[in-house]
Amino acid sequence: MPDPFSDEVRLVAEPVPGDNALALSVGELSSKLKRMVEGEFGHVRLRGEISGYKRATSGHVYMSLKDDAAVIDGVMWKGSAAALPFAPQDGIEVIATGKLTIYPGRSKYQIVIERMELAGAGALMALLEKLRATLAGEGLFDGARKKPLPFLPRVIGVVTSPTGAVIRDILHRLEDRCPTHVVVWPVKVQGEGAAAEIAAAVRGFDALAPGGPVPRPDLVIVARGGGSIEDLWAFNEEAVVRAVAGCSIPIISAVGHETDTTLCDHAADLRAPTPTAAAEIAVPVLADLRLTIASHGTRTERCARRYVERGRERLDALARLLPKRDALLGPQRQRADDAGARLDRGLERRVTRARSDLGQAAGALRPAVLVRQAEWARDRLDATWRLVQSLNPDRILERGYARITARAGGETLSSAAAVRRAGAVSLRFRDGTVDARIDTRVERAGGKTYVATTPDQQTLL
Repeated sequence: MPDPFSDEVRLVAEPVPGDNALALSVGELSSKLKRMVEGEFGHVRLRGEISGYKRATSGHVYMSLKDDAAVIDGVMWKGSAAALPFAPQDGIEVIATGKLTIYPGRSKYQIVIERMELAGAGALMALLEKLRATLAGEGLFDGARKKPLPFLPRVIGVVTSPTGAVIRDILHRLEDRCPTHVVVWPVKVQGEGAAAEIAAAVRGFDALAPGGPVPRPDLVIVARGGGSIEDLWAFNEEAVVRAVAGCSIPIISAVGHETDTTLCDHAADLRAPTPTAAAEIAVPVLADLRLTIASHGTRTERCARRYVERGRERLDALARLLPKRDALLGPQRQRADDAGARLDRGLERRVTRARSDLGQAAGALRPAVLVRQAEWARDRLDATWRLVQSLNPDRILERGYARITARAGGETLSSAAAVRRAGAVSLRFRDGTVDARIDTRVERAGGKTYVATTPDQQTLL
């Protein structure tokens, strides 16, 4: 029988009498350790620095918490991670609340984090500075991205809480300075989900189409009253900053009091020290506008009157330099009188000369002379008519000839080739016209050329 107290090494394990230490499986040991750890450390709060932060595609978050002496793994399930009021980053000191457990798959203990908070204002400022540097490196705060504000916006969109004093202060200030159409997009300004609502409101205003049922703002004011850095933290969230920087509508950030500064202020096109100051910046004073317009009208009237007065002065000065009317018209009047006198004398001479010419021509107007001139003119007319008759192409038709013309165009045809090309012709005789068609079939007989017009007739060309 084996000695239970012997140190002898055996190849095969055998039951030893008096030994009640049964062999446990790895899974059994892990289960016992898990129950023991979870029973002893069911609720713990750990302070440490985040390291190796990673969000899985499932939404669960994995990280490590470390200090100068040790490191512990941590996991945060999807539901708890979605409720975090800030975006965790490596190097940020936090206080994590949860319970310790054993992960049998790796034989490691870890903390299941149910809630995580920044470890004091210092950690919060470190997170803020880290996020500011990251966004600034992307150019979201560059001055070149800033858009000019409209001088007199017709519609102003306000992103703020609908129940706080901020919206009342903005509306009262706008009413006092210059009444304007205001569209309020109500949001939570602190607490869980505030950053998501603020970012969605900014993007919602930017997505409005011009001329739609909800008027698109010409200017947007993102506003909130004063508070601690924790109260204003929603305006430091990356989602809000990116929404403000990417908005195509000019934005005024009016978050907190004059000494409060958020990342939303850096991303906006202009920062106002208070919400009331944002309303003052957004619109001019209506009374000042009216006074300015009236002043411009007075100056315009004064300038116009001065221009007319100066023109009148110049006109009077030029009028004094002009010569008198009689001095200008005197020489022309004298020339007109001289021309009138010469005209009278010229008419008298012309009448005298015409009378003399008429007297000389009257002797030649005797009847015998007129008869001879008429006979001479008739002889010339007869000779001209005979010449015209001799040149008439139709006179030869009386001697048995015919004139051939093309039916298309009426051109006179003087050769056989022209007749063949015409095809359809008209034969004009003394007593009328006959239409004919030319057949292009040509037969030669005995050295003579004939054109067949019918099967049994031929015409010599």
